[in-house]
Amino acid sequence: MWKRLTDGMAVRDLWRQLRSEASSSYGLYSRNMRSETFQRMPRWRQVARIAAALFWELSPARRVCLILGLLLLAGGTQEQAQGPMIFGALLVLLVLGLELADRVTMKRDLEIAREIQGWLVPKAPPPVAGTDIAFVTLPANTVSGDYYDVFLQPAAPGQSASEHLMLVVADVAGKSVPAALLMATFHASLRTLAVSPMPLVELVSSVNRYTCAHSLGGLRFTTAFLADLDPTTGILRYVNAGHNHPVLVHSGGTIERLEAGGLPLGVDEKALYHSGESLLSVGDRLIIFTDGVVEAQNAKQEEFGEARLLALLRSPLEECSSELLARLMASLGKFVGAAARYDDITLLILRMLPGA
Repeated sequence: MWKRLTDGMAVRDLWRQLRSEASSSYGLYSRNMRSETFQRMPRWRQVARIAAALFWELSPARRVCLILGLLLLAGGTQEQAQGPMIFGALLVLLVLGLELADRVTMKRDLEIAREIQGWLVPKAPPPVAGTDIAFVTLPANTVSGDYYDVFLQPAAPGQSASEHLMLVVADVAGKSVPAALLMATFHASLRTLAVSPMPLVELVSSVNRYTCAHSLGGLRFTTAFLADLDPTTGILRYVNAGHNHPVLVHSGGTIERLEAGGLPLGVDEKALYHSGESLLSVGDRLIIFTDGVVEAQNAKQEEFGEARLLALLRSPLEECSSELLARLMASLGKFVGAAARYDDITLLILRMLPGA
């Protein structure tokens, strides 16, 4: 029974999980109370203020039940009013049970949403000769505001090869359900527009105009990196729309950061974007990531940082993309430990092979 109750976790791991969840919940509940007055309060007053805010989140009926239950519990002794005390305890348990039922229903809905979201991203990259691709995404909550995609697109007029490989990694501002819904609209607009062959800059500008119409005046912007790889020549054209600068590690060991682009999508519908270009040779590796990777924090609130990431990328050239990805995620997991994740994590790695 104990093994089933704890999912086989050791007591030490249970305690770490409880501390992590308590810290995460406190940070969540206090997020809307970041005034200077609140920060100067003693911790017990901060907790009391948060408890009061949570109380007013209850429905009126549940507030009445909770107050009545607490009064009955506090007003009796073992010699008198045992009945009212029991009734008070039942009222408190009723409120907790109703809140738990809401949570279970919400969790079930979120699980369905996560399943649907999984349909929007590829399970495996398309088979393109000369490329070795691996990717992973880890949501901070049940659903994610990060997006990645790898698909074949008709080549624009004047380009070589009949199809080019499109690489996309995006990060919607915010987390959980609101970010996930906007991620779905980003996916829909990108895939719809990408059906027609067009230059990459034109595609990004079109996606930006669509995103601006659904960004609440720029409050829900999206950072994105979009790249078009010609598999026959190795030419990579890209647009970095306010995203973390991807890392291109050449086979000789030199590192190139891909910065050319413009504003995040959804900020200004008249924004101008320009593309950058790089030549990928055999052994070169492209690493695209979201800010959840470099901003991941451990229990000491230290960030993983780009320096650690760049150090890990100086790996043996024979290491395939999936092996490098596993090593990066293992190092990140070891660094974070039992600390709560506050942002989604997405990594996409492409390695050039002979035979394109």
